Amino acid sequence: MQVYTGEGKGKTTAALGLALRAAGHGLRTYVGQFMKGRPSGEHEAAKRLGGLITIETYGSGRFLDPAQPPDAGEAARAREGLGRARAAMLSGEYRIVVLDEVCVAIAFGLLTTAEVLAFVRERPEPVELILTGRQAPPELIEAADLVSDIHAVKHYFDRGAGAREGIEE
Repeated sequence: MQVYTGEGKGKTTAALGLALRAAGHGLRTYVGQFMKGRPSGEHEAAKRLGGLITIETYGSGRFLDPAQPPDAGEAARAREGLGRARAAMLSGEYRIVVLDEVCVAIAFGLLTTAEVLAFVRERPEPVELILTGRQAPPELIEAADLVSDIHAVKHYFDRGAGAREGIEE
């Protein structure tokens, strides 16, 4: 199991890069995206890879404010998503399973660390499991075989730049 965490940009990109590398070897990847719901370039790219990368989103597409508790619908979508990811992981169809932004879903209270650890314990031996998102709980870091902590040194968002098609979307 691998965890990509930290305050820097690139955690999802790293996970998708691994999925792309695996696709080059004919291996299938399932990506479950928590707290995301809007279309993006990665979805369009996955469609062009002949089923080697499957991406599902479990969020409403709305921005969640960390200062306000999320509504019950967000938690229900996250739990349903974890169940769908579990089914994909146990199906035998996928060599890699990515839980994108699952650490943020935990930080927002949409899922518990215990629920995600239970998921991790169900991982069949041949499946590579990738968890991404800021604020990875210490228990997930301890359970992981590889942890990358991605730090921001400089970011153009700090100068007021917005998300760009093909780069952040």
